[in-house]
Amino acid sequence: MKELSIIIVNYNVKDFLEDCIKSCLLATKNIDAEIIVVDNNSQDGSKEYITKHFSQILWIQNSENLGFSKANNIGVNHSSGKYIVLLNPDTQVDTDIFEKIIPFAENIKNFGALGVRIADFNNCYRPESKRNIPNLKNTFTKLFTQLFFLKSRLNFSGLYNTDLGEYEIGKVEILTGCFFFTKRKTYNEVGGLDESYFMYGEDIDLSYSILMLGYDNYYYGQSTLLHYKGAATHKDKISYKRFYNAMEIFVKKYHSKPYFFYILLLLGVKIRYYLALVLFRFEKN
Repeated sequence: MKELSIIIVNYNVKDFLEDCIKSCLLATKNIDAEIIVVDNNSQDGSKEYITKHFSQILWIQNSENLGFSKANNIGVNHSSGKYIVLLNPDTQVDTDIFEKIIPFAENIKNFGALGVRIADFNNCYRPESKRNIPNLKNTFTKLFTQLFFLKSRLNFSGLYNTDLGEYEIGKVEILTGCFFFTKRKTYNEVGGLDESYFMYGEDIDLSYSILMLGYDNYYYGQSTLLHYKGAATHKDKISYKRFYNAMEIFVKKYHSKPYFFYILLLLGVKIRYYLALVLFRFEKN
C-alpha cells in the first residue's frame, strides 16, 4: 500500500497538467506516492505527451467524457494509497504540502477531509477555500443575489467561512474539489463522489456526506494551492447547463422541505440558468 495517491482528472489541458504533475513530483520526493491521471477523452494530445515525459504515472484513458465525479471514482478504484487527494489539473502544490498535511491528519482522532489555502497565480486568496454547509438561508441568498445581479459584501457571507483566518488551521464544513484530501477508507465509506453530478457541486456533497458520518473536516491555511480557476473548464451552453443542474440536484437532495422554499429555489435555479444563457449569447455577439 502506498502512503498517498494523487488523482487528477484531465480534459484537454495538457500544458496545465504537465506543470501540475511536476509540482506533485517535487512535493512527493520524500513520500511513497503514486500519481494517477484519469483522462476524459482529451483531444489535445495529452496522453501521448504526458505518458512520454512522465512514465512513472498511471494513465487511465476513458473513451468518452465521463464527467468529474465518475472519473475521480475510477481513479480512486485504481489507487492503493492510505490517503488520497483529488487534484485539479490546473493547479500547482507547495513543495512541502504533503509533508505537512499527512502528519497533521495522522494526529487527528476523528479526521474526515482536509483542504488548503487556495490562491490564484497572483497569490490572491480564494474564499471558496473554506465554506459553510449550504442551507436554506445562504442558498436562497446566493441564488437570488445572482438572479438579480446584486453586488454586496453580504451576498455570500453565509456560504464562506469567515471565522477562520486565511492562514489559520481549524474545523470547517465544506471543502473545494480542486484539492480534496482524505483517507481512501473514508472516501469509500461514503461511496465516493455522487455520480449524479457531472461536474460542479460534487465537492459540497462529498464534504457534507463525510460530516454526516461523524467525521470532522479541516482547513489547513499553512499550505497553499495555486489554481488557475476555470482553466480546466470552458464557458459554453453545456457548462452552464451542468452548473445549474448541479444546483438543482443539491436542492432536490437536501432542501426538499419546507416545500414552499423548495419550489422557490428550484424556480430560481431555472430562471438563473436561462438568464445566464441570454447573457452568454449577448457576450458572444
